[in-house]
Amino acid sequence: MNENLDKNAVVNLLNRILEQELAGVVRYTHYSFLVFGYSRIPILSWLREQAAESLLHAQQAGEMITLLGAYPSLAIGPLLDSHKHDIGTIMREALHTEGIALSLYRELLAAAEGCSVMLEEYARQMIYAEELHAGEVDKMLRRPGELAAFSGV
Repeated sequence: MNENLDKNAVVNLLNRILEQELAGVVRYTHYSFLVFGYSRIPILSWLREQAAESLLHAQQAGEMITLLGAYPSLAIGPLLDSHKHDIGTIMREALHTEGIALSLYRELLAAAEGCSVMLEEYARQMIYAEELHAGEVDKMLRRPGELAAFSGV
């Protein structure tokens, strides 16, 4: 890391990422309780896998914060809940919140570029993971046989 790295800005971003990922743990776990019907088991399993992945991402962000000599946040990010629990609504909410996390990781990449290879690579890996995840959610929102990306309507 070089002296051009704005450590305070990076730590702030990492804490926002930590909070967002912890909210993901709660959100995906909550969603898993609300799945009913014939496809409950695979969807419940997928949602709980996402909760576990969000926890891993939160742990990674916390480790980066302490590696930089700072204190990880005890807060949790906002919890979006429309109180509509059909699978389509759950997936649309998931896509929205994944977009927020993706934006934060992109901000982190921009803040770290040219200053810290470690933070750049971490941000790139997380962007890759979040883009893959958003792509999977997008596919889940499509009607069978549709190739075009989900349009949100």
